[in-house]
Amino acid sequence: MKKRVILIVVLFIIGNIYFYQAFSTVFHNKTAHILYWTVDVLLFVSIFAIIFLRQKGVEVQKFSSGLMTTFLVVFIPQLLTFPLLFIEDIIRLFRGFPARNIFFSEFVLILSVLILLIIVFGLTKGRFLYQVKKEVLYFSDLPQAFDGFTITQLSDIHVGSFSNRKGVRKGIELANAQNSNLLLFTGDLVNNSANEMEPWIADFSKLNASFGKFSILGNHDYGDYTSWENASAKATNLKRLKEIHQEMGFRLLLNESVKITKDGEYINLIGVENWGKGGFHQYGDLNKATANLSNNSFNILLSHDPSHWDLVTLNHSHHIHLTLAGHTHGMQFGIDFLGIKWSPIQYFYKQWAGLYQKGKKYLYVNRGFGYHGLKGRIGVWPEITVIVLKKCELKQSS
Repeated sequence: MKKRVILIVVLFIIGNIYFYQAFSTVFHNKTAHILYWTVDVLLFVSIFAIIFLRQKGVEVQKFSSGLMTTFLVVFIPQLLTFPLLFIEDIIRLFRGFPARNIFFSEFVLILSVLILLIIVFGLTKGRFLYQVKKEVLYFSDLPQAFDGFTITQLSDIHVGSFSNRKGVRKGIELANAQNSNLLLFTGDLVNNSANEMEPWIADFSKLNASFGKFSILGNHDYGDYTSWENASAKATNLKRLKEIHQEMGFRLLLNESVKITKDGEYINLIGVENWGKGGFHQYGDLNKATANLSNNSFNILLSHDPSHWDLVTLNHSHHIHLTLAGHTHGMQFGIDFLGIKWSPIQYFYKQWAGLYQKGKKYLYVNRGFGYHGLKGRIGVWPEITVIVLKKCELKQSS
């Protein structure tokens, strides 16, 4: 956490120094300069407010979420235009540091306004700009009956952030339109408490799949990020959340496995509770979840946090063919277009969005259905994943 805070502060200061130079080159009005620094100081204070108000109650979290959104609206245009101003400084260095070019400064300010408009789009329309991401995966040991079997994965619904029912229903309908055999949810149904889900049970109950719906818990589902009267109230909340999964037609997997049977053959679906690095609780127990599995079975694992894949799953005694995760949200900000994939979250998670492979083992990290913290999505849009399992012939070595 300390490293992240230091990084944010350093980037904020550097971005401000450069952006103010462009601003002051174009605007000479003293009042405009005072207003600029007033806003900046307030935003700088908001960074620390976000940090110190964290985990202190639902209402305070909503307030800090608003601060974070406001901060990013101003900070991101500054940060993204910084490289241009830095390049101009290098050119100025070789010319004896003349005054900044007013036309270039005007260009930077216009560009920052365009970036601001993109951010506004992300905060309004982008959070419901659902994208279907499809992957076809080939396995030599896939049971023949499952050749062409389809899975729809949803993750990180964070229903406590929703207010637009029409927008959310659009995502539910799109998920159902994939007509997959299985529907799997990989955790973080709520932000803090089970009662956030009560008004949405009927809507999410409409999700369907011919071979059933299965789910796991994410780090937010345990109620660890809000204040409770006592331990009993927290336990009651978790109990209610588990009941809601059942009421919506999901089989919640708690460090256990189930067989999915088709035409006399089967694959194992394994679900573990949340297990994450960096201070996140490690409730997940893959040994317990796989205790009754044979060594030569085909296995799919649901594990909310992708760090579990590197640190536990890859070296586990049971071969896990495919792991489905979420958790990162792609940070709800970045570039994910025409094969370019970048987000600040990649500096904290090696696997943060899309498909990853090591040997014959795959990990898919869903970018998330909902949003949390930042009240929208910028560049990394909400995702509905479709996985197609295909059987391929094992290549014989010559």
